[in-house]
Amino acid sequence: MATIKDIAKKAGVSITTVSRALNGYSDVNEDTRKKIVETAKILNYSPNSIARSLVMKKSKTIGLLVSGFIRENAKDNFMIEVMTGINDFASQTDYDIVLFTTNSSKQREKTYTQLCRERQVDGVIIQGIRTDDPYLEEVVEGEIPCVLVDIPRIGKHAGYVSTDNIAGAYEAGKYLTEAGHKEIAMINGHDYAFVSKERLEGFTRALLEEGIELPAQSIENGEFSEEGGEEAALRLLEKNSDLTAIFCSSDLMAIGAMNAIKSKGLRVPEDISIIGYDNILLSRYVQPSLTTIAQDTNALGYEAAKMLIAMLDQQKPPGNTIVKHELIVRNSSKKR
Repeated sequence: MATIKDIAKKAGVSITTVSRALNGYSDVNEDTRKKIVETAKILNYSPNSIARSLVMKKSKTIGLLVSGFIRENAKDNFMIEVMTGINDFASQTDYDIVLFTTNSSKQREKTYTQLCRERQVDGVIIQGIRTDDPYLEEVVEGEIPCVLVDIPRIGKHAGYVSTDNIAGAYEAGKYLTEAGHKEIAMINGHDYAFVSKERLEGFTRALLEEGIELPAQSIENGEFSEEGGEEAALRLLEKNSDLTAIFCSSDLMAIGAMNAIKSKGLRVPEDISIIGYDNILLSRYVQPSLTTIAQDTNALGYEAAKMLIAMLDQQKPPGNTIVKHELIVRNSSKKR
């Protein structure tokens, strides 16, 4: 295997010049750089990434840190779409991606900084972290550059990418009220999700503008799962037999709610209209197809990688990027 010593000998330059040329330093003459690069190609030179990282003090690796268990999201393509978006941008650069996960037991053993240092990442994209997560403050206040997905917090080295969850849920509420619904309920995620708080705020605001209150008994949590959505819908139906519409802050919970409604001998949307959030792949294939607020999940990942690599390579300050959302009307909802 060729080394930089071999390149230096064949090109007639010093080892230091070869190293600086291959690592992108600007003080190398352009003709000399081209000669070195061509010589490296002829000799089939493959750089040692570990040695290179020691010289550059960079691993050229970014991490995707997911809080929770990936298997829990097997029916939900949200995470996969975000990961695809991250890869779409990173593949245009010389950065590699490493996926690692954390949970409460891991967090008792290692700090966030230790977790990142062990994996030798230059920066991190973080998804799924809760408002009560012990890592959250360490992430936002820490020195490791990071971008949070759907977590609206900014720090000295931390930015975020999200959709406008308040506006999206507001559109869902306006759609239902303009369709003539008055007996409306909501299935939210859980009390420790940033998106749950924002979607509740937006939905409540839309209803209040039409003089419709959303009392506490009309809100149930479904933990962002199909099973949780089904159980939450059953509780709502027991409390209010006059319900005509339910807004769910995730598509999986909406699918669960439709199962609950059918189990009670009721029909969607003839008896109860259902709206979800996310526009996951399953939403267009369930029967009836699901009305939902679509997020551009690929763009969430793409913009997160774009922001993080700009922070790493161009020393750009962290900020926030809001990606588009859209109300998609399908067959699970109708006018009264």
